[in-house]
Amino acid sequence: MKNAIKISAVIIVSVGLFSSCSDISKKVEDKLNELSNKTEKLDSLVNSEFDKVISLDSLINKESDKVKKLDSLINKSSSKIDSIANDKVNSLKKFKN
Repeated sequence: MKNAIKISAVIIVSVGLFSSCSDISKKVEDKLNELSNKTEKLDSLVNSEFDKVISLDSLINKESDKVKKLDSLINKSSSKIDSIANDKVNSLKKFKN
């Protein structure tokens, strides 16, 4: 009789232990799935923001090229104006003499 009680107790404890391990395993699996989903969402968000940065970088490069062209045009215009002004100054100097 004592053996039967011991065996019954061991069986009950074993069933409880396996049952609780199964529950823990299920909870761990659920948490891992949740973490995986959050990771995918974060990855998507990072990729989206990275695409925005690339677009902004491209826009900055285009605007920088425009500024360089404008700067070149201003330098050419300044050179022409300086040349015209120097010609006029030289003409005035010749006229004075």
